Amino acid sequence: MKSKELPFVREMFDRIAPHYDFLNRLLSLRRDVWWRRVLAEALALPPAAKLLDVACGTADVALEIDRRLGSGAVVVGADFSLQMLRSARPKVLDAKGRPRVHLAAADAFAPPFRDNSFDAVTIAFGIRNIQDKATVLARFLDLLKPGGQAAVLELATPEAGMLRNLYLFYFNRLLPLLGRIFSKHSFAYSYLPASVAQFPPAATFARQMRAAGFEQVRYRKLTLGIAVLFVGHKPQSPSQGA
Repeated sequence: MKSKELPFVREMFDRIAPHYDFLNRLLSLRRDVWWRRVLAEALALPPAAKLLDVACGTADVALEIDRRLGSGAVVVGADFSLQMLRSARPKVLDAKGRPRVHLAAADAFAPPFRDNSFDAVTIAFGIRNIQDKATVLARFLDLLKPGGQAAVLELATPEAGMLRNLYLFYFNRLLPLLGRIFSKHSFAYSYLPASVAQFPPAATFARQMRAAGFEQVRYRKLTLGIAVLFVGHKPQSPSQGA
């Protein structure tokens, strides 16, 4: 385990797991549902694709992608929070009790999969919790097949104007209060605004993806900049590196 913040973050997510889905919908006014759909739509994948969703939480992203790809695809969700995986398990079972998404206990630094295994690697609302983003991005690149895609969805702060002021008031004052009331966790939803504030500007993170070896990196700001979707590709061959 390379990142010293992982044990702290794991314990926090273990504790809020029973309320995670409800609070995501409530605190984002259900925008999180649309953001995940945008991520799934941004991936150009073959029907028999293999996809890894890192920091999968309760598997919302993995399930959205599975719905779009159909039964020929293999979708794996990995998370280091066992309580999140326990919450995800009943959601991923089909009507016959078979898993539509395969769940694995693993952190982003050491996913237990071979290099060049996946057509896509995704992470939603997870990479801001990792200080050593360069190492994790490099690991994502290793896991991808040549030409494969990485998609990173993350919360952000609007850059200027009245929207920024309203957002900061809600995010720094109201959201922690609501989170404490419904989750009974005194710190998690105070940590959330702090972690978002520390996430780099979109152009900076896009440069970090390029520095890790991704090419054709692009980003799209969602809901007036409250969230950002980044997409990059692994070069087809080493000679095409970024």
